[in-house]
Amino acid sequence: MKEGSGEDQNVAPSVYSHTSRPGSHRYKNAKKGLPFNVMLVGESGLGRTTFLNTLCERMVVPPSSGPNAEQAHIAEPMQFKHHTVEMEEDGMKIILNIIDTPGFGDSIDNEGCFNQIQEYLEVQFDGVLAEENRIKRNPKFKDSRVHALIYFITPTGHSLREIDIELMRRLGNRTNIIPVIARSDSLTPRELVLFKQRVMDDIAAYGIPVFSFPDSEEDDDDDEETVEENAELRAMMPFAVVGCEEVVNEDGRPVRVRSYPWGVVQVDNDEHSDFDRLRYVLLNSHIGDLRDRTQNELYELYRTEKLSGATVAHQDQELENEHQQAHAPMAAAQPHSVVA
Repeated sequence: MKEGSGEDQNVAPSVYSHTSRPGSHRYKNAKKGLPFNVMLVGESGLGRTTFLNTLCERMVVPPSSGPNAEQAHIAEPMQFKHHTVEMEEDGMKIILNIIDTPGFGDSIDNEGCFNQIQEYLEVQFDGVLAEENRIKRNPKFKDSRVHALIYFITPTGHSLREIDIELMRRLGNRTNIIPVIARSDSLTPRELVLFKQRVMDDIAAYGIPVFSFPDSEEDDDDDEETVEENAELRAMMPFAVVGCEEVVNEDGRPVRVRSYPWGVVQVDNDEHSDFDRLRYVLLNSHIGDLRDRTQNELYELYRTEKLSGATVAHQDQELENEHQQAHAPMAAAQPHSVVA
């Protein structure tokens, strides 16, 4: 499914949309739009569709009526659903390609889901590798490598589960994983602080390679403002997100809110949710970092592994052929035994 660029004017814009980091301006000359590919992974019920619509600030995917009651107990196989939205952020045209993964985590054994996603990511790398090896390049080739994978963590309030650890460990060297706590408004402020710390402790303990905003030691070219911004973003991880499609009028401006008997949660209020900051990271301040790391680190790592594996396999085959050729004359020279 693909959507056009029709925009819902009633949706509140991001509060960060008027600001940008210097690094994002180098892409403003992309006349046809800067492609940016994002994959959403998380179990059903964690708000992936709402997140998608809130991220794009329009209704990309309409609300579903829910599963048939008679078939609700049947786990559907995981699928890849594609949505394309053209948008503009800070004067920069972006072609946002979103890959959703309905059905992930709905089975007892999710090994198949892990393999499917890993294969999908590697197939996109293979496409670029094949294009690089062509004598004549295809000028219309579209780079479909996933620049960011948003992984939705269930807000248990305890720690990462086995499915979370396995998925992120397996895919961390194939894409930029950004973990988020889904439906974070189900936790109290104190519970959220503790849960964030436990998640980051688990990520460190299990050596999970999530996207880490670079510090000054890794990039000497960053200015002081960028260094401070990255430090602030690292401290916010995992991002606590709340999605919402409901818009109310507050003081003459549209505001996205989730209404509860005890009050409201404002999606774009930094005191209520990290969503707006995450959106700014994805579509403005760090879009260049995510694209560059995909090309210069993740793809190069895969390319090296792929070509090294092909070289080793070729060398092994050559050694095997030499071994067979060396023993062939000796076998022919062996005298036949004579039976008396």
